Amino acid sequence: MLMALGQFAFEIGTAPYLELRRRTEWRHAETQRFGARPASQYLGPGAETISLAGVIFPGVAGRHAALATLRAMGDEGEAHPLVDGRGLVHGDFAIVGLDETQSHFIDTGEPRKADFTLELRRIA
Repeated sequence: MLMALGQFAFEIGTAPYLELRRRTEWRHAETQRFGARPASQYLGPGAETISLAGVIFPGVAGRHAALATLRAMGDEGEAHPLVDGRGLVHGDFAIVGLDETQSHFIDTGEPRKADFTLELRRIA
């Protein structure tokens, strides 16, 4: 298992990701001062987002049903604990976006390849 979002496990059989991008922000407020640089005050942590990008090749790695499961989780609008394969708990994250690009279609219209990017935002 690479990572789990709630009960959904990212692994070879579901939706393996190839890249993880993480962005962490910190908030600072500025007050303008005459004849000097603005004064700055640290306000605390800001938004944290994680982006998982991967490829599904049904029969080799992953399955299209995994993306349908992630869409259903996103429709619920709930946050789920995000835990990596080492057991590190990253916090509670909600699905805020899922991009999918399908290609290499067979005669039935089924794609043999699907690139995906899942966007997660930390809620707690």
